[in-house]
Amino acid sequence: MRTSARNHFAGQVTAVKNGAVNDEVTLRSQDGLEIVAVITHGSATSLGLAAGKPAFALVKASSVIVMVDADSSKVSARNCVAGTVASVTKGAVNSEVIISAAGGAQIAAIVTNDSVDRLGLASGKAAAAIFKASSVIVGVDQ
Repeated sequence: MRTSARNHFAGQVTAVKNGAVNDEVTLRSQDGLEIVAVITHGSATSLGLAAGKPAFALVKASSVIVMVDADSSKVSARNCVAGTVASVTKGAVNSEVIISAAGGAQIAAIVTNDSVDRLGLASGKAAAAIFKASSVIVGVDQ
């Protein structure tokens, strides 16, 4: 499958917490990332999501926040992935920042050039990619 989302994580559902309206889905990617998504109960049911089912998570680069000196216990977002800046590609206004996580997963973020400069983002610098569970789209192959 091809999408415009820069972040595509294939893996397996490890848990589904059912709710009346929304379900919390946890997926472990092939690179070992644990990604939490909140989707409607109807979507989880129609996708047949259950522990052990292969699935994928999509996250738009514009939904990813980059933070340095991150303390995941002090962030409300469920997904906080520590890593190292692999690359920064500057544009006229925004930059694409690629963060490599410990298991080899790469997460793309789009941030302003001002933020890149203010945070001192450069290849090799420690940083974290943060995104809310509600920003994650879950899918399955048919």
